[in-house]
Amino acid sequence: MKTHQEQSFDSKFDWKLWKDILGFTVNYKREMAILAVIMLLVGGIDAIFPILTRHVIDNFVIPQKLEGLSTFGLYYGLLVIIQAVNIWLLITFAGKVEMGIGYDIRKLGFRRLQELSLSYYDRTAVGWLMARMTSDIRRLSSIISWGLVDLVWGVTMMLFIVVIMVSINWRLALIALSVVPPLVVISLYFQKKILHSYRNVRKTNSRITGAFNEGIMGAQTSKTLVREAENLNEFTKLTGEMRYTSVRAAILSSLFLPIVLTLSSIGTALVLWSGGNGVMMGVITYGTVVAFISYIVRFFEPVRELARIFAELQLAQASAERVLSMIRTEPEIKDSQAVHEKYGDTLELNKGELPEIIGNITFQDVSFTYQGGEQVLENFNLEVRAGETIALVGETGAGKSTIVNLTCRFYEPTAGNILIDGVDYRERPLLWLHRHLGYVLQSPHLFSGTIRENIRYGRLAASDQEVIQAAQTVNADHFITALEKGYDTEVGEGGSKLSTGQKQLISFARAILADPKILVLDEATSSIDTELEQLIQQAISILLEGRTSFIIAHRLSTIRSADRILVIQDGRITEEGNHQQLLKEKGYYYRLYTNQFAQV
Repeated sequence: MKTHQEQSFDSKFDWKLWKDILGFTVNYKREMAILAVIMLLVGGIDAIFPILTRHVIDNFVIPQKLEGLSTFGLYYGLLVIIQAVNIWLLITFAGKVEMGIGYDIRKLGFRRLQELSLSYYDRTAVGWLMARMTSDIRRLSSIISWGLVDLVWGVTMMLFIVVIMVSINWRLALIALSVVPPLVVISLYFQKKILHSYRNVRKTNSRITGAFNEGIMGAQTSKTLVREAENLNEFTKLTGEMRYTSVRAAILSSLFLPIVLTLSSIGTALVLWSGGNGVMMGVITYGTVVAFISYIVRFFEPVRELARIFAELQLAQASAERVLSMIRTEPEIKDSQAVHEKYGDTLELNKGELPEIIGNITFQDVSFTYQGGEQVLENFNLEVRAGETIALVGETGAGKSTIVNLTCRFYEPTAGNILIDGVDYRERPLLWLHRHLGYVLQSPHLFSGTIRENIRYGRLAASDQEVIQAAQTVNADHFITALEKGYDTEVGEGGSKLSTGQKQLISFARAILADPKILVLDEATSSIDTELEQLIQQAISILLEGRTSFIIAHRLSTIRSADRILVIQDGRITEEGNHQQLLKEKGYYYRLYTNQFAQV
């Protein structure tokens, strides 16, 4: 049973986290360096303009002279042009960085999702993963690019302003900047509050995304159970939580900005009061006061931007924590370091010579316990010969699927060993086993695309003729060619444009094309009507020939030809033999078989 619990984060502003996040900019060092230079120029030029205003007032306006004004205007216009070019360049390069970093993080995240074990998906809702891979990463790439741009510009601008003000009149500069210390204290206070609120926002957003996903995927079930009103009430409650947490975060952010504006106004008033007195006393020029007023306004403009960035950083940290927690999650089932060094990467074998799989499988005193403490197998032993077909029969929860999942190494034993061809399969790469594995599920999954593409997923290098031959083997060709576009028919999301039986036939064709050494049929014919079942029985017999196969089936007609039938009860083999032998024993299998056919 899945227990979906969103991870919580309670740490303060995490500098180490942001150091790791900035590591994603390594591939864009050139762009980041260019951006840094551009922002220095932008900040420096912005800081020069009030000096130019002071020069105009003190040298042209007050003396009422025009001499030299045209030359001054030429330099002023040149600065404006340079600044315009700077702005164009920063937008261009920041956009490249944003798109590039978003691409890199998504690629890394998707790779990790391919590597993670099935147990991770057992406890993590699809909607939460979607939120991480979309909105969280988009917010993160945006703050890394544009946030850093604004941060460099703001800090540069403020430093230039402080230096210029101190160089012009240090006493007036100290008066103007006297409001900065209380601003720092207030910022630290709001940091903690805003970060906590935005964490709650992102957490609730994941739950809403999960609810969207479940609502869409379960639309048919909701309608048949007449659950529309209940679903709406549950979703309304979730969105109500989102509204409350979002409003709270917005209120905190909106309180912060007016405080900054108030302090800015106080600083301006102090400059006017002190500077005005200086002008009347003749110790400060009128142009200097105007320049200082302009500087104090400009000083708090980047402060306001930094306040905005600061609020976005809180939200982005919540996103960063969630994205990195996913990327840093280690697969529970993974190759050992020794295997990795010998045979290569988890997703791409590139070292060493791997033996071919023959198909002998041995369970040696295998015990298995799911996370949460539910023990399914204890000291389980089984010897399967290469090419043998093993059918597993038993009640739901008896351990049939667990045996198969352990064989496929979707999970690993908590005790004991599983050998393939006499070697513990943990001494071989995961990819080695999975490349020789065919798995046909009760509810087949098709990917968006054409029928031809879905069959070819079994072996990407297969020719069109091989795809057609695989379909013909399972008698899928007759319904495919009857479609308007034949093999180029789009199957829709999850195969929604095809019937369950048609999807199952395509999954059989895909398995045949893959030509696996180990084959698993998990209730693979339960969704196919009797007529179709009869058509594919011969194809299944051909598919099973020469392969080590496991069949899980409630429809016992599909397993009568199995080499061995194992009755599994409470994780133990209680009956074993072929169809005729088990019928003679008149035990559980006999009762199950006769009851099933008595109902036909």
